[in-house]
Amino acid sequence: MKRAMSLAVIFLLGWSCARAVETHPAKGVVLKVDAAHRTLIVSCEAIPNYMDAMEMPFLVRDAAALANLKPGTAVSFTIIARGSDLYAEDIRVRAATNLESEPLEAGQLTALHKAMHPEVKALTEGERAPDFGLTDQTGKEVRLSQFAGKVVLLTFGYSRCPNPNYCFRLSNNLARVEKRFHDQAGRDLVLMTIVIDPEHDQGAALVNYAGVWKADPSVWHFLTGPLPEIQQVAGMFGMNFWNDDGFVTHSLHTVILDRKGQLAVNLEGNAFTAQELGDLVQTVMKN
Repeated sequence: MKRAMSLAVIFLLGWSCARAVETHPAKGVVLKVDAAHRTLIVSCEAIPNYMDAMEMPFLVRDAAALANLKPGTAVSFTIIARGSDLYAEDIRVRAATNLESEPLEAGQLTALHKAMHPEVKALTEGERAPDFGLTDQTGKEVRLSQFAGKVVLLTFGYSRCPNPNYCFRLSNNLARVEKRFHDQAGRDLVLMTIVIDPEHDQGAALVNYAGVWKADPSVWHFLTGPLPEIQQVAGMFGMNFWNDDGFVTHSLHTVILDRKGQLAVNLEGNAFTAQELGDLVQTVMKN
């Protein structure tokens, strides 16, 4: 009888422990990595019947799993919940770009451009962006250096872009970030959209493009200038574009510069949400 009771207790304890461990597949964007303490902060997408989209800190058992991660890296992983402790396991880097024809073509052309011009180097994380000056929708020159001490969020686009998943989506992300940080916009945070079709996006056309997003020119600058200067600025961030039968083939980049003008995040593609982008901006503003 005692032996049977002991076995029953052992079984119940084991069953209880098994129930205490939860696992959930997850994906999101890395906000912060601390290899020394084996921790990771991720802006997670919503998990049905478990949690809303939110920032989550995780423990990582093997520090080697953090080696290739940096802010802005898109990841998929498994959440292991043991009581109050959350672990991230089986961490995998997700592709940054989608598989539609234009980004694929732009990626191929970018690779060719790099092979032909190895001297052109895009900025890496922590490098300071060189100063540049372009003209905004009000006709005023705007220089990057005038925003020292502020976080700068910038992307690229053009008004005639035919695919809503490209320029429109990236601009919509900026609009939602501006709304989220409305009280800090212009004071702590500045937005830029650098237009890559200066032949068409100038004067009234540029004003109308900014007007689509109800952009306050003191907060969100739609910038144009001579094509070579725009190409130079785009090249700083590994962004390439080409005129193709009246439209522009281009890669997709969204960039965050910290208060020192250093590159904090360079998001390639469009496989991230406005929530994740906002969480990245918030992380950079706090640092």
